[in-house]
Amino acid sequence: MATDPSEYDQSMPVVAAHLAKVERAVDRTRASHNGRAYAEVHQTLVAALQTEDTQRVMPQVVEEFARQISESPTNR
Repeated sequence: MATDPSEYDQSMPVVAAHLAKVERAVDRTRASHNGRAYAEVHQTLVAALQTEDTQRVMPQVVEEFARQISESPTNR
């Protein structure tokens, strides 16, 4: 199945914009909830993703980000 290279070029700005939104949500959650309980981090991350209008992130990805943020040592 061959893919037209122009399809890639047309899709990349949309993909890049989506990833930037995910990154902002993760960064905000990490800044405010680093080292906190997983359930709290997960809930905050889901809310941050909704704020960024990025609800279409795979649940496993959200769970992994939440786990990493929760298990990070606190900077307090």
